Amino acid sequence: MDIDAWVWWLIGAVGLGIPLVLTAMPEFGMFSAGAVAAAVVAAVGGGTVAQVLVFAAVSVALIAVVRPIAMRHRSQNPRFASGVDALKGRQAVVLERVDGNGGRIKLAGEIWSARAFDTAMAFEEGQQVDVVEIDGATAVVM
Repeated sequence: MDIDAWVWWLIGAVGLGIPLVLTAMPEFGMFSAGAVAAAVVAAVGGGTVAQVLVFAAVSVALIAVVRPIAMRHRSQNPRFASGVDALKGRQAVVLERVDGNGGRIKLAGEIWSARAFDTAMAFEEGQQVDVVEIDGATAVVM
């Protein structure tokens, strides 16, 4: 039984896809795509040299172009904040005088206890303040 070259390339593509799944290294996927491209060349009647050149060219091109983009996206921290982290930097409205000892604000539709970041400052009712941090159940504002 004689197996065509394109079948061998597809077997190679699957073989390169297995470590991609097991190790999560995208380079194996790029080599696998190169093997699929070589299988296409083999299926249309390209010679062995053309198949190897297409495999190498596609693999190197993908590694040179896609890998830096993937690494850049992988290294970026997600910009999604939740819970009290999402409240930092938001604006609130003073409901009861806020000073270094305490007070009340309306933050994100909820009433929070608050205290001034700078103990010498005080904020009067109706004034807009910025939330600097959340300390337990108290918003620290300025």
